[in-house]
Amino acid sequence: MPELPEVETVRRGLQRGVAGRTVAAVTVGHPRSVRRHTAGADDFAGRLAGRTVLSAQRRGKYLWLPLDSGDALTGHLGMSGQLLVVPADSPLQKHLHVRVRFSDGDRELRFVDQRTFGGLLVVPDGDPVPPLLAHIARDPLDPEFDDELFVERLRRRRTGLKRALLDQTLVSGIGNIYADETLWRAQLHGERPTDRLSRPAVRRLLGHARDVLREAVVAGGTSFDALYVSAEGVSGLFAHSLNTYGREGEPCARCGAPVRRESFMNRSSFSCPRCQPRPAR
Repeated sequence: MPELPEVETVRRGLQRGVAGRTVAAVTVGHPRSVRRHTAGADDFAGRLAGRTVLSAQRRGKYLWLPLDSGDALTGHLGMSGQLLVVPADSPLQKHLHVRVRFSDGDRELRFVDQRTFGGLLVVPDGDPVPPLLAHIARDPLDPEFDDELFVERLRRRRTGLKRALLDQTLVSGIGNIYADETLWRAQLHGERPTDRLSRPAVRRLLGHARDVLREAVVAGGTSFDALYVSAEGVSGLFAHSLNTYGREGEPCARCGAPVRRESFMNRSSFSCPRCQPRPAR
């Protein structure tokens, strides 16, 4: 599932490609892609037609486009969703589900989703943050992220460190890939109890998370297959910089020990057994 770097890369492409433009028409080809818009596909299209996109915004893994009506086109990419800004005469993609054309006749916005786990909806009050997304915490790259509040809240939790990093009500945008990379840099195992970490240790962890996320944004995110691409259809390159995620059995870049894979919440965690020893029970 796309995490902060991938979604931020898409947001930047949307800002370049659709901000300031007026919607002419919307076609919904698959109702599942607008299933969260409970008023239905026709209402979804009607709320967008004639509206001007003001900007492209993000909170954690969610995107929204504030409109001049006060509404916002809000979306989540799910496992395979793509928001593409492409020439109007481009061939229609196989899994194209929502098509947004603009009054200038130039490039159009398309929502393509092979697995249809993602989706779009129009919500009221899109500025500064739609109420639908208000429960999601700020991410470490947000200028208004409160470092000390994060330190205190994390240390009050009685859970494993990786579970806390994946809790989008505590800190948003960090998913499985970037949690593993952050923990490797911090030399901490994901099962390390959060209430046993010192304040300086949490601050260092937060610094590593910021470094990982910033570097991944510069690289355009992480693409393991063709399902994640930028708004311009470009794959991310951060997979070449991963130190642990997906590298089971390969030597740790720091100490040379073989990277291990462990089961975690129906997923996999990757870490170095020497640099990141499991905490004592």
